[in-house]
Amino acid sequence: MPDTISIKAVAKLTGLTTHAIRAWEKRYGAIEPARTKGRHRMYGVTDVQRLKLLAEATRAGKAISRIVKLDNVQLRSLLESVPAGSLHRPAEELKGPLPGEGFLAEGELFEKAMRAIASLDTRAMDHIYTNAQSMLGDQGLLRLLVAPLAHHVGTRWREGKITAAQEHFFTAISKAYLWNLTRQFEIGENAPRIVVGTPAGQIHDLGAVIVAAAAANNGWRVSFVGASLPAFELAGAVRLTQAQALALSVVYPEDDPGLGSELNQLRRLLPDGTRLFVGGRAAPAYAPALQKCGARVLSSLEDFDAELDSLRRLTQANPHNS
Repeated sequence: MPDTISIKAVAKLTGLTTHAIRAWEKRYGAIEPARTKGRHRMYGVTDVQRLKLLAEATRAGKAISRIVKLDNVQLRSLLESVPAGSLHRPAEELKGPLPGEGFLAEGELFEKAMRAIASLDTRAMDHIYTNAQSMLGDQGLLRLLVAPLAHHVGTRWREGKITAAQEHFFTAISKAYLWNLTRQFEIGENAPRIVVGTPAGQIHDLGAVIVAAAAANNGWRVSFVGASLPAFELAGAVRLTQAQALALSVVYPEDDPGLGSELNQLRRLLPDGTRLFVGGRAAPAYAPALQKCGARVLSSLEDFDAELDSLRRLTQANPHNS
């Protein structure tokens, strides 16, 4: 095996889903993979060995939350004490939700959510989100259910496979639920600050709400300013709140000829040192403009978390430059 491999290769070697691998890393600290300059995970031999041991133990019915603190020697000892017949469940059985993992994006809850969206069932969606939050936690809810649903619903709407009413229903109920996530923690006045919204012409702000909830869950004071704000308004919000960062979601449309000039103006108006994060489905379509204005383009919530952690450490180390 090469020194480092991708998450997809690890999934094939261990029988785990990529969702489970990320969840075990993020929620339980099972492994600490290296990252490329582009922030993509790369896994080594020791990562694969540990994941194999953890996967074998979960196949035997052990909850990941209970065994993840064991070292590899202890895991091997545990596996030796388990009846042999229980260790040979086919890898395919790990393609659904794992013991202790609740509901992954490709699992039963995802399908129930799509049925609730199709029937515009508010009570069902609220029940689904509440269950997912209790099983997965806030970060798991965002990464393993809401974000994949947003991607899937957006794709089906663009393909004409669901109606605008169904898409709007999903967006409205998700925004209402996630907004409460940003307000459930008492965040101190000295916490780092971030403004979240979408630039002028970008009319879909669910992605921004997801980002706002993720930032709040990471201990940031969030000022959510909504959709389609011109550059001077966004920069004004950053100055008013003395925020260290501005996060923008760029989802639709993907061909706005005016967005490039908006981004250029935004970079000129932002206070020196403000970190600009941009993510969303349409971000690659604006890559030249984003690169020109110095934005950090993020492809996942995990990347966003890493950037926030890095900026927090930098701010703490240099408080007079914040």
